Amino acid sequence: MAPGKARHNKRSSGNSHASTVTTVVFVALCILGLWLLTPSSFISSPRTTTRTTTNTPAARSSSSIGSLKPRLTSKIPAPVFEDNPGDLPDDAIKSDERTTDYHNHKSKVSSTTDGESSSSGTANEAESNNDDKQDLETQKGAEAAAESENSANKEESEQGKGNAAENDNGNDVQESEKENDGDDDKSSEANVEEHVSVREETSEGVQGKVSVEEQQKHEGHETQTSEAEGVQGKVSVEEQQKHEGHETQTSEAEGVQGKVAVVEQRKHEGHESQTSEEDSKTQNQQVEEIKEMTEREESRKARRDRGKQEVQESRVRQENHQADRQVNDTHESSEESTQQNQVSDEEQEHRMEQQQLEEENQMKQEQQQQDEEQDSQGSRGAISDDQIQHDEAQVETEAPRKESEAERESNNTKEDSFPGGESSRIPKESKESKKAWSTQADQSDNEKERRKGTSEGQDQSIYGYTWQLCNVTAGPDYIPCLDNEKALRKLHSTKHYEHRERHCPEEAPTCLVSLPEGYKTPVEWPQSREKIWYHNIPHTKLAEVKGHQNWVKVTGEFLTFPGGGTQFIHGALHYIDFVQEAVPEIAWGKRTRVVLDVGCGVASFGGYLFNRDVLAMSFAPKDEHEAQVQFALERGIPAISAVMGSKRLPFPSRVFDLVHCARCRVPWHAEGGALLLELNRMLRPGGYFVWSATPVYQTLEEDAQIWKEMSALTVSMCWELVTIKKDKVNSIGAAIYHKPDSNECYEERKHNHPPMCKRDDDPNAAWYVPLQSCMHKVPVDETQRGSQWPDEWPRRLQTPPYWLNRSQMGIYGKPAPDDFAADYEHWKRVVSKSYLSGLGISWSNVRNIMDMRAVYGGFAAAMKDLKVWVLNVVNIDSPDTLPIIYERGLFGIYHDWCESFSSYPRTYDLLHADHLFSRLKKRCKIAPVMVEIDRIVRPGGKLIVRDESSAIGEVENLLKSLHWEIHMTFSKNQEGILSAQKSDWRPDSYAAPS
Repeated sequence: MAPGKARHNKRSSGNSHASTVTTVVFVALCILGLWLLTPSSFISSPRTTTRTTTNTPAARSSSSIGSLKPRLTSKIPAPVFEDNPGDLPDDAIKSDERTTDYHNHKSKVSSTTDGESSSSGTANEAESNNDDKQDLETQKGAEAAAESENSANKEESEQGKGNAAENDNGNDVQESEKENDGDDDKSSEANVEEHVSVREETSEGVQGKVSVEEQQKHEGHETQTSEAEGVQGKVSVEEQQKHEGHETQTSEAEGVQGKVAVVEQRKHEGHESQTSEEDSKTQNQQVEEIKEMTEREESRKARRDRGKQEVQESRVRQENHQADRQVNDTHESSEESTQQNQVSDEEQEHRMEQQQLEEENQMKQEQQQQDEEQDSQGSRGAISDDQIQHDEAQVETEAPRKESEAERESNNTKEDSFPGGESSRIPKESKESKKAWSTQADQSDNEKERRKGTSEGQDQSIYGYTWQLCNVTAGPDYIPCLDNEKALRKLHSTKHYEHRERHCPEEAPTCLVSLPEGYKTPVEWPQSREKIWYHNIPHTKLAEVKGHQNWVKVTGEFLTFPGGGTQFIHGALHYIDFVQEAVPEIAWGKRTRVVLDVGCGVASFGGYLFNRDVLAMSFAPKDEHEAQVQFALERGIPAISAVMGSKRLPFPSRVFDLVHCARCRVPWHAEGGALLLELNRMLRPGGYFVWSATPVYQTLEEDAQIWKEMSALTVSMCWELVTIKKDKVNSIGAAIYHKPDSNECYEERKHNHPPMCKRDDDPNAAWYVPLQSCMHKVPVDETQRGSQWPDEWPRRLQTPPYWLNRSQMGIYGKPAPDDFAADYEHWKRVVSKSYLSGLGISWSNVRNIMDMRAVYGGFAAAMKDLKVWVLNVVNIDSPDTLPIIYERGLFGIYHDWCESFSSYPRTYDLLHADHLFSRLKKRCKIAPVMVEIDRIVRPGGKLIVRDESSAIGEVENLLKSLHWEIHMTFSKNQEGILSAQKSDWRPDSYAAPS
């Protein structure tokens, strides 16, 4: 390069051109500084090609100029450079306001550099003519150039411009900058001011040496002298040696300059180390403070957790202790006297209060210790007094509050509740209570034999079902246990109405019952008592046969019910009042609450007894009077399909306050009065039998013979004929009998006919038990059920029966009277807080309800104020609590849900199942039970299930497969609740004929 050689010759000419030499030295220093600070000089990149420039004129010039640097550096203030990020990742580069200003200035430097490189020749000539400029201006220009070069270096480092092409351009720029005129120097001074404002935090120090130090850190190399100079040829030589593997020798002048640079660098490093130590101390103090605050907070949290754990453990210990004490008391009560094994309630409460006080004192002491520890730790930390008070209040709130049993139950309700706030802690039966209670399965010998062939412990997968319609003769009115044609064909006799009794299929059906064509949503109560939709039960035969007696009539698209019957053509209400006038002691709705209506027809008698606050269990067989029970249920009147045949009815003994028969066509007098003796078993001692039939008021030969035999039978049974009353309005008469409430008459009889039952004959055994032509003695012990008449309604609803004593363990493990009361409170809370408002049920559309697994009848009792009736079903494998249900003025029936229920399809608005399926699945498959539910629930009807979470999930999936709508499911503490509604979906195909 010719211009470079010319400048070299000028420097060797002498001292006459001192100003010119000074300018040249300044420019050379700028060029070398810029070159040394570029990333390609220090950081080797795989994409960068390093060129050897040792022998170039520029290199030779820089070597000869090196001896002049000490004179210049002593005058030029050493700038402090910012950190050079090099090839660090983007997220490691600080971004702040200064960086933003730097980027704005960077674009200006880049554009200026390009312009200068394009006119390098002209600039060189201009530089040679400005030799007379003053040294002060030269030094200022050197500072400006150094600042500009440092900015350009950062720009290239951030953008990764370390390629060979930029190195070439850099050499051209260096040569062009050597020849800048005075105007360019002024521009450089302006640029210096801008850069100084950007780096105002580090305005002092040796800039070139700091940048060298930073580059050494990125490279991981230790250089002794050449890196710190930032302007010497030795640096370029060493860098060339690193990149190309050559070793070159440097001049003594360069070594001297390198030593000077090293001294200055060490001074700067000492200053930086001092600053770094101060920063480190500050950071260490902050870390220590953070650690102390963290440790204090963790300590407080640990103490709170320990307090909570101790409270919970104390609560569990108390509950376990109480449960063990109750069990122990119960065991002892069965072996020893009541006075020795029971602790009074006052003593129990006193113990609990003492234990409560001890726990509270212990908690207070622990809290005081915590406060002292916190005070000793001082106020240094971010935990405020308010927070401490809040934590103390939280611990105190979590302390056990067990002042009384009612309050504990309330707390449990708040902690574990279903939607609506009612408790999820569903009472569980005590294992010990099973020893104190018999079941229908145990009581019924025939049931034991019959169950030998049944499978146990089976479970059914809920998947893989293809639902089909039942292909049966009964069609939409199919009752599996009453329409079993295969079993009926095998009967040897029908003399005792065996063909009207239950004969269930060996395997419960899994087909669905079809809907009648034109089926509509049933009419709501009480309008339904007077009319129903014809298409829902499209049978007219009964209207044709009994229409003149005002049973039922066809009126347009309705079937209407004038309220009459064979014995009360002019209305049931008049007839009901007629009975009470005949025997005022009957006292409907007070003394007499639960009635059995035999051969009920369309159940108008029971339907209008609701007006007198009386419940009537109506039943009639499925016979030629087609659908009479179906009519009753469609009207909203309780009824079942049953017959007085060869087996006992599925009811306990001594539970009905009154039994009614109005032209019921039952031969009471036949076969030694076996059927009347079955009524005697179910009738409560002191109860009444109302017989309204033609033998009472007609004198036809047949009627007269029946009356004669009936009179002899009732006398031998010690029944008292209270009155024979005639009703002039209806032209009928009624004989009303009274069952004895003592055994005096039985003991004074001359003839033991009918005989008294054997002692081992259980009058409560009623599940598939043959009729027994005998009578059971009347209980006389005041502690026995049947020795006293129940309290008047409605007081009897909530009063524990007199024959439940405290020595007997209840179903849930408490003394029986307490168990009864707790169950009632539980269901009142469930119904009021959850069922009435939390399940989305429109109760105005609900009339017929069945509790599929009743215990004490608490659910039905809680529904007392609604215009509904609840049929309580006690399962045959559950404790026999059905007598308790009748004692409190409710009614129910025994049943085994592994079989079909004796009711027509589409007869219930709501079914309630409390812990039914989790117990039932141990004995039979769940899928047929769900099919049975689908059969007896009306389209639009509801199902409420409370059970274990696993059983809830299985029921939910089956309901979905049956196209039921799931309104709500909720689980907590392994217990769940489900609410669903039946749709009108039916399959399109039929199953194979059975």
